[in-house]
Amino acid sequence: MTPQQRDSLDKLTQADHQLMMKMLGIDSLRPGPSGNPQALNAANSDESKVRLENMPLPLIFEDGKSVKNPKDWEKRKAELKELFDREMYGRTPENLPGVKWELVWEKDTLIGSIETKYRKLKGIVDNSAFPAISVSIDFEYGVPKNSVKPVPLVKEFGWIWPAGMQRPPAPPGPSWQEQLLKEGWGFGVIIPTSYQADNGAGLRSGIIGLVNKGEPRKLDDWGTLKAWAWGASRALDHLETDPKVDKSKIGVEGLSRYGKAALVAMAYEPRFSIGLIGSSGAGGAKLLRRIFGEQVENLAASGEYHWFAPNFIKYAGPLNQNDLPVDAHELIALCSPRPVFISVGSPTVEGQWIDAKGMFDAAVLAGPVYELLGKKGLSTEEFPSIQTFLGEGDLAFRQHEGGHTVGPNWLYFIEWGKKYFGKGI
Repeated sequence: MTPQQRDSLDKLTQADHQLMMKMLGIDSLRPGPSGNPQALNAANSDESKVRLENMPLPLIFEDGKSVKNPKDWEKRKAELKELFDREMYGRTPENLPGVKWELVWEKDTLIGSIETKYRKLKGIVDNSAFPAISVSIDFEYGVPKNSVKPVPLVKEFGWIWPAGMQRPPAPPGPSWQEQLLKEGWGFGVIIPTSYQADNGAGLRSGIIGLVNKGEPRKLDDWGTLKAWAWGASRALDHLETDPKVDKSKIGVEGLSRYGKAALVAMAYEPRFSIGLIGSSGAGGAKLLRRIFGEQVENLAASGEYHWFAPNFIKYAGPLNQNDLPVDAHELIALCSPRPVFISVGSPTVEGQWIDAKGMFDAAVLAGPVYELLGKKGLSTEEFPSIQTFLGEGDLAFRQHEGGHTVGPNWLYFIEWGKKYFGKGI
């Protein structure tokens, strides 16, 4: 991207952000803390300063009554989804267009030592309602070529590396794809930015722009995280038609902003049977009420607001994180009773911005919902040391020794996931 293109993108993003603030009647927002520990306005990294207030409880209805059984939980789930839709992630539209999948190529290849059937597809979104905007979904996946039965598959939200940009060096050992294939499972990679750009300027295009016919969002319209999750569901539609894939055993994984998207996809799409949520932080698995690391003010600023419904911006203006009617533990609870593995890096390598303890505490608070449904939450409420794996229950947590990656935790996820997926071949 040229400097001129970047400048144009920034101006369009700022204009849309200002429009949303105007629609909300907000003149200014509180600035967010800095991720630089040396900055004067550095984000808090001192546990003694953390105070949790006004924590909503997933097993208490909005009218104060208790959720007592699984039938009650189904009603509470609907209540929580309405709150998340209205105030945070936005409403997925009802008038969504269909997707037609086209095969780009198919080949047999070796990944490590595993013979693999590999397919690349493009999902062409029906734009007949507004031909000025074209949208397509890039998706590829591979399964062991010699599998004799349908195999489990884990799908990742992945990146396209810009031309000329140097990729980080691959970690030692087999790739995550090879690790899955060795287990007899398949892998998939969906490119979220192929169908919805990761910036505010792109909200008038992509799937969000197509549904809105190029017009600005309404205050409770879906944000990019929900749109990315929608694309993952459409790829799942295709996987369900492939006889080589076990449609009852399809998982979703993502890192950082894509970790947020993976958790949203897991919460809203019941067909995903397992989740690996990597360093998702604020807006994902981290409790927003914890004043530690990244904060609501960062999420609501022009660089990240597009991930959420415009309504969310007001929590960095006249309201704050304690006014939110929901928090991250309730998003994790919406995934129940399906298993979720929360992954994070070392605070000395990845840093404190992600707030590992904030994600752990959210998983602890989601545990009672799993217990209500006959499953197991985390085995302890005491924050574990680095490299301690909490994988005895249907909620799992591990803070690995590396940086901003899921890499070191794939081994643990796969071993833990065998309880649910078994052996693929």
